[in-house]
Amino acid sequence: MTHGGIFTFFLILVTMTAVSAQSRRVAPGATSDGTKTPVGTSLSSLSVKEMFNEANGYLKQKGAEFDAKKIPFSDRLFKQAKLEQRQLAAKYATMAGSRQDLAGEDLYYLGMLHWIAENMDGTAESLRKFVALADAAPDRRQTARSIITVVLAKQKKVDEAEGLLGEYLKSEPKKLTERARMEAELAKALQAHKDFSRMAPHAEESYAAAKALLQDATSRARGLDEILDSGMLVFEAFRDAGNQKRADEVLEDMRVTAASVESPSFYYYAVDKKIKYLVDTGRKAEAKEFYLVSLINAGKDFAVKSSSADALSRLKKREKHYKLLGETAPEMPAVDQWFPGTVKSLADYRGKVLLLDFWATWCVPCLEAFPSLKEWKQDFGPDGFEILGVTRYYGLVNGMSADNPSEIAHLKAFRQREELPYDFVVARDQSIQNLYGATGLPTAVLVDRKGIVRYIETGTSPTRLDELRQMILKLMAEK
Repeated sequence: MTHGGIFTFFLILVTMTAVSAQSRRVAPGATSDGTKTPVGTSLSSLSVKEMFNEANGYLKQKGAEFDAKKIPFSDRLFKQAKLEQRQLAAKYATMAGSRQDLAGEDLYYLGMLHWIAENMDGTAESLRKFVALADAAPDRRQTARSIITVVLAKQKKVDEAEGLLGEYLKSEPKKLTERARMEAELAKALQAHKDFSRMAPHAEESYAAAKALLQDATSRARGLDEILDSGMLVFEAFRDAGNQKRADEVLEDMRVTAASVESPSFYYYAVDKKIKYLVDTGRKAEAKEFYLVSLINAGKDFAVKSSSADALSRLKKREKHYKLLGETAPEMPAVDQWFPGTVKSLADYRGKVLLLDFWATWCVPCLEAFPSLKEWKQDFGPDGFEILGVTRYYGLVNGMSADNPSEIAHLKAFRQREELPYDFVVARDQSIQNLYGATGLPTAVLVDRKGIVRYIETGTSPTRLDELRQMILKLMAEK
């Protein structure tokens, strides 16, 4: 991302991750009338609302600072800014909570400070007191109810959360964003309990609210985020309940909705999920047919040509992966070095779950996945989990030209330095990558105990690593 996009990116993240207590945002450090808190103002003289405004606007402020200084965006920067925001909110919540004269809206803003600080108990306690006030503003009372409901759902207090949701629905005003989040959190709580029949209605209500958000251009970005989350919750409720027909229908509805709002990334996501689901449920022939039909549909479902081209490009890049899913993992050609163990065939790994990690020493996202790989090998290795790090000769060592022996020496030293507890496979050329469609790095391929390819994804992120871990657990449980 270029430096010019960082401020916009932070604004989107603020919208997606924060719950605003007001109808509009105010500048960091602003007072209740929107003016900036004067420099030198004593913290003890700040109202609770002013404390909240400053904490709530912290990410926006940091985004503007990074943009002005032309600092490139990174996940590390955002995580650090979020941590600082939580710490600021926690500090202000402690200060505000020690005051003896708290009353009225102070209770609301104290609860919101606890919310930003991720103190669930403090959030619920303060907001409950505010909701109980006879003169509480209706819009803030409703927001308070919605947040308490989310807190209760996160704490797996489902019955209590459903009761408060009922109170919210009987009152005004109701906001689609609040409804979507409450229903989604309840669905997630029930999913954790494996109560899929009770989960499905909440997931469907969240999905309906998210779809309604898409009709409002000002909330389009938030609506797309909500609909991906809630749509997948509906899909997972029916999938895990064994209702293939309804699960298929949800994914198809997501695809159609994506086309209607000209979102190629959302469109690809829905098609990709359905193809993988069809393969995973033993319907490989149907998956192949759906892929071909989707290529045709992607060319005509969008009104804007660039959107159609984007969706088609994403799907075509996955063709090799779709062909491999559900098939026996092909043997690796052109292996030149295998260390510290000896060369094996993939058939030798039958009875174990095998992760092929396609990587390179110059690939930063590849390196970021190493802590997880080491943890999984330690945790699951005794039960039959193996990893092979697959790379090839790139003719480089630390950015300088190098021959094959020098590169092998570097790889061996690298493995030892990083304390990676699994074998490296080094190919003479790109043939293994081409075979597995792993030209983008990192690419993870999971092979089950029967030698069948069950998972192929490129790229890494906390979400992707969690997804990969969950798939490993699923395959480890299969016998």
